[in-house]
Amino acid sequence: MRHRRTVLGALVAVAVAAAGVVVSVGAGQGTAVAATGYLHTSGSKIVDSTGATVRLTGINWFGMETDNKTFHGLWSSRTWKQQLDQMAQLGYNTLRVPFSNDALKADAKATGVNDYVNPDLVGLSPLQILDKVIGYAGQKGMRVILDRHRPTSAGQTALWYTAGVPESTWIEDWKMLARRYAGNTTVIGADLHNEPHAEGTNPAATGACWGCGDTARDWRLAAERAGNAILSVQPDWLIFVEGVSCPSGGLSNVWDNDPSNDEDCGWWGGNLSKAGQYPVRLNVPNRLVYSPHEYATSVYRQAWFDAPNYPANMPAIWDKYWGYLYKNNTAPIMMGEFGTTLADPKDKVWLENLMAYTGTGVNGMSFTYWSWNPNSGDTGGIVGDDWTTVNQAKQSILQPYLIPPTGGTTTTTTTTTTSSDTPPPGQCKAAWKQDNAWQGGFQGSLTVTNTGSSAVNPWKVVFTLPSGVTIASGWNGTFSQSGTTVTVTAPTYNPSLPAGGSVALGFTANGPASTPSGVTLGGAACGA
Repeated sequence: MRHRRTVLGALVAVAVAAAGVVVSVGAGQGTAVAATGYLHTSGSKIVDSTGATVRLTGINWFGMETDNKTFHGLWSSRTWKQQLDQMAQLGYNTLRVPFSNDALKADAKATGVNDYVNPDLVGLSPLQILDKVIGYAGQKGMRVILDRHRPTSAGQTALWYTAGVPESTWIEDWKMLARRYAGNTTVIGADLHNEPHAEGTNPAATGACWGCGDTARDWRLAAERAGNAILSVQPDWLIFVEGVSCPSGGLSNVWDNDPSNDEDCGWWGGNLSKAGQYPVRLNVPNRLVYSPHEYATSVYRQAWFDAPNYPANMPAIWDKYWGYLYKNNTAPIMMGEFGTTLADPKDKVWLENLMAYTGTGVNGMSFTYWSWNPNSGDTGGIVGDDWTTVNQAKQSILQPYLIPPTGGTTTTTTTTTTSSDTPPPGQCKAAWKQDNAWQGGFQGSLTVTNTGSSAVNPWKVVFTLPSGVTIASGWNGTFSQSGTTVTVTAPTYNPSLPAGGSVALGFTANGPASTPSGVTLGGAACGA
């Protein structure tokens, strides 16, 4: 609607159990495989260069659209790579990166980076940091969608241009990015402008409309201009087009006080009800993906949340605003943002039903959850304020719909270890990387790889530290220490370490900088 969250604020609240109706449009289950080459569309599906169906199940990591001009959380005690490692291990195969045009300027400076934890980012521009994130995400098998979130870091805008950032700048900056990442199949496309929405009162509308024909306000026409400009220099990209809030671009339910004339308005960026009648027309076929946004009561309490038949009323609402495009095989849907604090019991029901509506397996609708960050004021994040601890209430709802990157597997059930689960001695390897050291302590990551032919489920890593060295904090596993022996057990969200898979165990420790020794995986000794 015309309400929008801030990107400041509190931690996620504790979820409460509630019953609800769950319905699904769902196509069947699929197997996670590594997508090949660039992606394109076929009806309502996204497919890779071999024609295999691809489902993007991703996460938003914001910050590049703010005054920091780079990813938030780089101020924390974790390296940027460790955060991407955890995203991939949790099963997110796509990263949506919001940015503002301010971050693309030649003199843009990245701030809020912990130089001790991330020394490899010192002195880099926002774009150079983005280069590194894209490079490593690609190594993890993840894909990246670039999202023009704001013209400037000052805030979101109803239209795609402002007096200071005209349409020409918007388009030229997109073309620059398309050229910069040409040939890099990790970067799959452009989300042209975040949440175009209504402004003013109808008939004196000044906000983004859909199909109204006014070139200064018609978001559909602007999306065509920008999309075709991008495709002229990078024809392999997908073009992600969000909706508006009110198709007229003005709030008709305000100006005449007559409910019978109320316009059908929805979330900012979430209303694609006119896209069937007025489709986005691109010069390169099979590149268009519609990308609505959808939120719960923690963002704004829409009337439908209090309907007597909630949540059974929700599928028809989703059908009306955007789901019909998928069901009619018109174009793929990639829900670019959706999220909640889960503070209201209705929100848990909403999230469960929304995920069921997207369908299961690789044939389901794509999505990128908002957000990884804990500092989104009205949704919170997948991780908490420590940028490490997973909000399991949210993750458990999303987990069954995640298609892990590069064909990895995730599961929400833990099975008992058997002898066949454990590789014989010598079929694992370990690598230590010290990331930082200071007087009285150090930080590093121990990467353990299963080189055996079968999964270790649940995995357990044991190693030794010198006498007097104690673990202070750890991530990507549950750490315990007895004397000089440190034991790390698998988290419940990722208990299995498949053959060929790796886990990066990051930790800080008190005492002189030391290299872990005697590393074992499931009882098998690991070589270097």
